[in-house]
Amino acid sequence: MTPVWFDLQSHSHYSDGALAPEEVVARAKAAGVELLALSDHDTTAGVAEALAAGPRHGVRVVPAVEITVLDGERQDLHLLGYGIDYEDSGLLSLLAASRSDRDARSGRMADALRERGWAIDERPLQQRRDSGRSVGRPHLAAAVFAHPDNAQRLREQGLANPTELLVAELVKGAPSFRGRRRPTISDAIAAIHRAGGVAVWAHPFWDITDPSQVLAALDRFVAQGLDGVEAFYITFTREQTLLLADACRQRALLSTGSSDFHGPDHPHFNAFGAFDLYGCEPHLGALIAGPTPDNR
Repeated sequence: MTPVWFDLQSHSHYSDGALAPEEVVARAKAAGVELLALSDHDTTAGVAEALAAGPRHGVRVVPAVEITVLDGERQDLHLLGYGIDYEDSGLLSLLAASRSDRDARSGRMADALRERGWAIDERPLQQRRDSGRSVGRPHLAAAVFAHPDNAQRLREQGLANPTELLVAELVKGAPSFRGRRRPTISDAIAAIHRAGGVAVWAHPFWDITDPSQVLAALDRFVAQGLDGVEAFYITFTREQTLLLADACRQRALLSTGSSDFHGPDHPHFNAFGAFDLYGCEPHLGALIAGPTPDNR
């Protein structure tokens, strides 16, 4: 079995997490994690801090990023890049374009929310923009949920927290959802490879529920250069995990896993190590060697 306990997706306040990178690393250590990836959405801004914190806390940190990608009609697939040169100009250019597209989409969704009568607390959103951080759907949902003018409507609709509001208004098919325009999964895989990393499909069953469709998409992505799959994930059932682990073995792909930590108060992704291997053996490849802060 893999000789270290790993958790290869987590988020800091540089994207939609609650904590600074150092605190993410510290909490991972407290939970027994030995190999960690800080994989903020569409930015590597926190990677240097996480790498520097790793030796202080006795955690090996993998430089990583999670990129939101398009695949035909699917707007929000996620691709993890591991072992990247987090200062690679080509990767940074793609991430900047992705954030720009995300911000434009956020503006379109904010307009849709207002048209539907929701009030938005602009202060935290503007603070994020002023600090150079992107505004995504979780931040929009939190800004709506926090506005006192929405309190009665939230109660009437039975929306108890920002996540429930996000699902009601901002996922594909919901009334305030607006689509993204770039990058494609092919673009992202190529950028990760040029930056010296490996490309892993994050939480496939989060995005696609039908097993046959997951496998069909996997084969298409492998043809485009995909290196692995996040086969072990906090929300996956035993059957889903076994299917993905077997698919990785058959295709000689990496098989990674994570609890997708976002912060201690997140309703779902709040604890490291909260995923199950179901008796399978992960295949982490070169990631197990453990990068250093000089892995650039």
